[in-house]
Amino acid sequence: METKNDNLSAQQSLDLITQMISEAKGKVSNSSFYFLIWGWTIAIGNFGNYAILKFTDFPQYAPVVWMLCLPVWVITMIYGRRQSQVSGVNSHLDRISMWLWISMAITITPAWVFGAKINWMVNAVILMPVGAATFLSGIIIHYRPLLIGGIIFWVAGVLCYLVSPGDQFLVGGVAVILGYLVPGYMLKYQKEQHA
Repeated sequence: METKNDNLSAQQSLDLITQMISEAKGKVSNSSFYFLIWGWTIAIGNFGNYAILKFTDFPQYAPVVWMLCLPVWVITMIYGRRQSQVSGVNSHLDRISMWLWISMAITITPAWVFGAKINWMVNAVILMPVGAATFLSGIIIHYRPLLIGGIIFWVAGVLCYLVSPGDQFLVGGVAVILGYLVPGYMLKYQKEQHA
């Protein structure tokens, strides 16, 4: 059976692909919320962890700062569900992006669960898949700041292997500022300019 899409000319196909990419960019710029909320949460977690290790007599409590991620995870799930209900349509690129980030979260979770076994050198392990997800998101939507953010995460992940367990949290915090917050605010600004 022949469908409407079977009769598209080369130019119409190219226009359709361009439109899908533009819609994906629009959705991602609308979702700068995720980069900002997770950027701030993870930056606070890294810098908080670093401060507890360096400036208190209670280093055993440093991992507790990461409990902040639990309510943020709930907030982002609720926000994502509402956004999905409002837009009503999810493209193939939307699903790819969603599963990219879900698979990244599944990949990094064991580093936190078993962090003590690797002397809490979790950023050395976590920043690499975060870099991959960020870089691939930049490819999906053709957004250079996310490509650069992904590269920053990769460089920071390697650097974390070269610094002390405490200093890796400082490296991670800076990486999150440059890799999530800067692109997140750029996306937010872009959205406001187009509104």
